[in-house]
Amino acid sequence: MRPASIVVLAAFVAALGSGVVACVHGASEPGRASEDVALAGVDTKDLTARERHEFSQFVRVLPAPCASVAVPVADCVLERRPCVACVRAAQSVAQLVREGMAHEQVETIYKRRFDPASAKTIPVEGSPARGPSDARVVVVEFADFECPFCRQMADVLDTMWETRKDRVRFVYKFMPLSMHPHSEIAARAAIAADAQSKFWAMHHELFTHAQHLEQGDVERYAEAIGLDIARFRADAQSAATTARLEADRKLADSLGVKGTPTLFVDGRECDAPANIGEWVDSELAPVSP
Repeated sequence: MRPASIVVLAAFVAALGSGVVACVHGASEPGRASEDVALAGVDTKDLTARERHEFSQFVRVLPAPCASVAVPVADCVLERRPCVACVRAAQSVAQLVREGMAHEQVETIYKRRFDPASAKTIPVEGSPARGPSDARVVVVEFADFECPFCRQMADVLDTMWETRKDRVRFVYKFMPLSMHPHSEIAARAAIAADAQSKFWAMHHELFTHAQHLEQGDVERYAEAIGLDIARFRADAQSAATTARLEADRKLADSLGVKGTPTLFVDGRECDAPANIGEWVDSELAPVSP
């Protein structure tokens, strides 16, 4: 984070601790409406007077996410710079206020999503992927084929990608958990299928039949999607497959991934996977500064 941004964010955190900012949760005082901020591209008409003041407090102190300036997000938007990032950041703050988030929650979510220092570099070369290589948004998932939550998320992600496939790239990372006895068998099967350009077909089979992931099961799925079974068996147990699993585990550790599914949108961890479509759409939506 830039030094000026650190100062701005530190001031905000200090205000939280002192209770200065907390007063905006109370009734709006007479005359305060004139102090509220109106930002082009940010709809606050449905906010109450108290919520508009709270929104204004936030955007006056939270650091702008754009790389070109070191000012609060409101300052960047008010100066009418062609900064899509700052308008989206302000829109996000308005939504968090609209949802009744506590001050600490707003600050934490904002920092995770918009602080330039929070974006992580995630190598994707060699991983199964679908979508254009120059997509505007890249979604990376760390998942386990035997994880019931990953199974539920698979449908959400399929829908998300299918309706945005020309603009979004979806990348899969292997994170078989030791608590799931068949997760590595399934992961190896998927990697072996990828070697024959059938990863997504196997991905579908494994999640569809997540209760049946013994070796004989995955070989039946391999036959069903038209794989060369002798090659499939060899690739599943190959040193290259083992290296792929180890590389993804090491990457997950370096990113602080604790469980599955874990999603990253353009290098930022998504704290509400069920709302992944909304997050992606906010990144894709054109914004007039």
